[in-house]
Amino acid sequence: MTSILRGPDNPEVQPEMTRGIEEGNPQLSTVHSERSRLLGVAYRLLGSASEAEDVTQETYLRWYRLTPAERDAVKVPAAWRTRVLTRICIDHLRSARARREVYVGEWLPEPLPDADLARSTTLPRESAAHRDPVERVTLDESVSMALLVVLEKMTPAERVSFVLHDVFQYSFNEIAEMVGRTPQACRQLASSARKRVQDARSVTTSPGEHRRVNDAFKDAWVSGNIRGLMALLNPDVTAVTDGGGVVSAAVEPLTGHEQVARFFVDVMTRQPDLRVRAVTVNSEPGLVGIVGDKVLSVVSTVVRDGRIASIWAVRNPEKLSLWETAIAKETSL
Repeated sequence: MTSILRGPDNPEVQPEMTRGIEEGNPQLSTVHSERSRLLGVAYRLLGSASEAEDVTQETYLRWYRLTPAERDAVKVPAAWRTRVLTRICIDHLRSARARREVYVGEWLPEPLPDADLARSTTLPRESAAHRDPVERVTLDESVSMALLVVLEKMTPAERVSFVLHDVFQYSFNEIAEMVGRTPQACRQLASSARKRVQDARSVTTSPGEHRRVNDAFKDAWVSGNIRGLMALLNPDVTAVTDGGGVVSAAVEPLTGHEQVARFFVDVMTRQPDLRVRAVTVNSEPGLVGIVGDKVLSVVSTVVRDGRIASIWAVRNPEKLSLWETAIAKETSL
């Protein structure tokens, strides 16, 4: 996965080379901030950090392919790049539907560790204080696995309208230009998407309670305590695992607390050297499974009424490269 920052004076500057000089170069700092915003938009639209990197890079490539005269004619370059990035994302979303039809098992969004979440998250473009609270989604919430899973069920136009308006606070006039619809149509698309999101957000759990239940689940899982696991799971809990056909995983979603509990105990039986750690996944309490220095899975959960109602376990190694890097950095410290 490449990570290239393209600046006004050097279209191929590595981000790590810019950090020490950004304070003395406001223009470069602005470009770096814009790139983070574009990454944040792309990740929320695509649910994939690697694709978000590729789309952001392609956006800057298209900008620097313009002639100097063409770039000078663009009144607001940042708006131009956002529009181009959004259109590329829409194309990706349309083609993703065909790719996921042949994907082995369930497809889940790529989970992010804290460091990469910070890199792909920027503040909204203006204060939301005057906005209707119903239309507000916090930046942390907008990358939660639960919300990303809901976004996956939307049409590309719904997803774009909701993310750009409710998360990044673009006007419907601006969004209409990007998606090729009328502002009123974009408003309706965002409203439809918002209803789906509100259903998924119907019950909230404090981070402390979420963490407490996850820790209890981890302890019961590691010890192979089926009854303990079942007591921590909602009777109609669902668990989705994503192996992508690369590693073993349940092809179909698991349902019911007994089936889910037995599945996790079986995982530990087959992999007795598995270490499970509490971590933050996409801004929320989660778990990571490690063997040696290898990350085998990242687990996200939804807790309702003191029990786990949903579990998403990402096992596809192609979606765990950022976690491999994060764990390796921790180990080297």
